[in-house]
Amino acid sequence: MIIELFRILIVLVIIFFIYSIYKYAVNPKRKLEKAHHQKNFYILDDEENVKKNFLLTYKGVLFEGEKYLGTTENSFDVISITIGVVFPHSLKGLSRDDIFFMEKEILIRYPYASIEWRYPIKSIL
Repeated sequence: MIIELFRILIVLVIIFFIYSIYKYAVNPKRKLEKAHHQKNFYILDDEENVKKNFLLTYKGVLFEGEKYLGTTENSFDVISITIGVVFPHSLKGLSRDDIFFMEKEILIRYPYASIEWRYPIKSIL
């Protein structure tokens, strides 16, 4: 009887361990950090929640974008996005083409939005 309970306990511990590994692997924050360190492009965004800001990383630079809701011709949608750099000292090597690429990717997700960049990116445009 005790041996059977012990076996069930071991199976439950193994299932919990596998579940923990799975939750770690699919965590979006971990994916953002991984893309940031590998200098890849990644957007961490909850498109359904307009109040929640999004994080974007590209070429090792981390950006934060604020979404603002407004009216379009037929519906309420995100009409304005303000993007700033989290760590301005990491901007070295970023070009205009990189900024245009990021704008294009954001406009794919929010087609009605106008994008405004904060200083120091605003000065390059």
